[in-house]
Amino acid sequence: MAEAVTQLVSTTQTKIQTQDTPERLSRPTLRFLTCGSVDDGKSTLIGRLLYDQSLIFDDQLAALERDSKKHGTDGANIDFALLVDGLEAEREQGITIDVAYRYFTTPRRSFIVADTPGHEQYTRNMVTGASNADLAILLIDARKGLLTQTCRHATIVSLMGIRKIVLAVNKIDLVDFDEARFNEIVAAFMAFAAPLGFAHIQPIPLSARHGDNMSVPSTRMPWYQGPSLITYLEEVDVELDRSTEPFRMPVQWVNRPHLDFRGFSGTLASGSIKVGDGVTVAASGRASTIARIVTADGDQESAEAGQSVTLTLADEVDIARGDILCTPKDRPEVSDQFAAKLIWMSDDKLLPGRSYLLKSASRSVPVTVTELKYRLDVNTFSELAAKTLGLNEVGYCHLATTTPLAFDPYASNHTTGAFILIDRASNATVAAGLIAHGLRRATHIHRQGLAVGKADRARIKHQKPAVLWFTGLSGSGKSTIANLVESRLYAHNVHTILLDGDNIRHGLNKDLGFAEVDRVENIRRIGEVAKLMTEAGLIVLCSFISPFRADRDLARSLVDDGEFIEIFVDTPIEDCIARDPKGLYKKAIAGEIKNFTGIDQPYESPLTPELVLGKESAQQAAAKVIAKLIEGGFIDEIDNPDDWSI
Repeated sequence: MAEAVTQLVSTTQTKIQTQDTPERLSRPTLRFLTCGSVDDGKSTLIGRLLYDQSLIFDDQLAALERDSKKHGTDGANIDFALLVDGLEAEREQGITIDVAYRYFTTPRRSFIVADTPGHEQYTRNMVTGASNADLAILLIDARKGLLTQTCRHATIVSLMGIRKIVLAVNKIDLVDFDEARFNEIVAAFMAFAAPLGFAHIQPIPLSARHGDNMSVPSTRMPWYQGPSLITYLEEVDVELDRSTEPFRMPVQWVNRPHLDFRGFSGTLASGSIKVGDGVTVAASGRASTIARIVTADGDQESAEAGQSVTLTLADEVDIARGDILCTPKDRPEVSDQFAAKLIWMSDDKLLPGRSYLLKSASRSVPVTVTELKYRLDVNTFSELAAKTLGLNEVGYCHLATTTPLAFDPYASNHTTGAFILIDRASNATVAAGLIAHGLRRATHIHRQGLAVGKADRARIKHQKPAVLWFTGLSGSGKSTIANLVESRLYAHNVHTILLDGDNIRHGLNKDLGFAEVDRVENIRRIGEVAKLMTEAGLIVLCSFISPFRADRDLARSLVDDGEFIEIFVDTPIEDCIARDPKGLYKKAIAGEIKNFTGIDQPYESPLTPELVLGKESAQQAAAKVIAKLIEGGFIDEIDNPDDWSI
């Protein structure tokens, strides 16, 4: 090892001095990623590339020599994977956890490479690496052949718009450089990848550890006549001329340092722009012309895709962070409903009907997955019926945002066609999405203006509409309290409607079960019904376990501020089990009822409810609810306040 280090150091400076040749400078930087299953040799491949190009300095090599003795997996030889696996946890486990980026050059090209994790648990990191790559190197262990994770990564690479891949059949030395084995793997992958639409697949047999076909053709595989890996990477053409596409610039910042300057800063996602060109705000349709293009180096007459600029306009136009500026003659679609492919990246399953936060470019809006059309089997490409998506699964969905969103199909524009979903409670990223197309059913249907509104309907009832949302465990007493409240309100001519969980299950929601995804849809539907009832001017009493905070928050968001009163009937589960009025806890504990809240499904208590009940009698609790309505001005005081006591 020491001799190899000495020899490599002696040639490093010569290599570096020849990097900036005209041929290298004429080729665009190639961004590529390595992917594949665990232990297929991704980190070793990158380390070997750096080693063969003499791009490791003497201090790095000395450290690598020490680390190879401590953590290496190749005896006394250098373990090239340690050049990239920088995290101590990775070195101890022998796997890549995070996405590791490396920059290197050869006399013919510059490269940025992302080493992505192979373990299924870290597929989300692989998606991150693929989002900015032009090419993918998909590694396959020659001994193992195609694995499920190999197929999953190939599918994700295709979904992310990468059209050229290198099929690197690694560890070919461990199968005695067998040509038949190589051909068998290539044929299997070609058959699998046929529906993925890759423009070009370059198979290369190699041994990353020993350098065969890495930088020069291997003498141990005379049957292979194709290029070495580095030769192919230097010559492959992946340049996309984004400057010829329609102009798009998501506004990242409204730049206003003083009263005399107002500009809109961002990076051109596609197209080009010059001073005097017309420009339109995609969502609002407001138009103006470019007055100045300001950069860190001063004003310039034009800008192209990839440049970060600040645009000033000739007119005062209302533009905010998240808006997309576009060319007037070729605008993106604007809709509040669209179809997209989702790559689910969370341990918590996708729940259609639950509200998430969608972040696209620099804009964030609430969104709901309205329908999961199918789940994609990454091995057979079958479209499977599904109600939810789990970790690393891919699905095709319909989504609806609370406000219209400007977008392009991902196939046309990766910046304006991609998004992530964020869990609104934990703020964790749960999915990556690729927009397929808008759902035009919302673009030609507009809200009908009504001559009589909610306030008018409530006025003739002498009350203000409200939603009283009773939540708590089964047997907590919420239905009993809700019944008492409605009875007393009815006695005093207050217009109400009571929606009870058990009754709704026999009608509107009789098609739903009790799995988590069904519970979410159950509450979503009730929230929409409650909203319609408030439009009629009613006080709506909703008695539902509604175990998830996110779903109760969604119901709250559907009505106007101040109209939603969350009432937590805080009865301990021990008391609920002791009461067990319907015998449900007994069956759930015996395993006869599945997904029963409090037994084998969690209940998320409200954090800041408007009212907490549970320690008083049902009559006293009902009196507190009525007092809350009077306090909030939802119902009038009565002549004899004692009539409101129960």
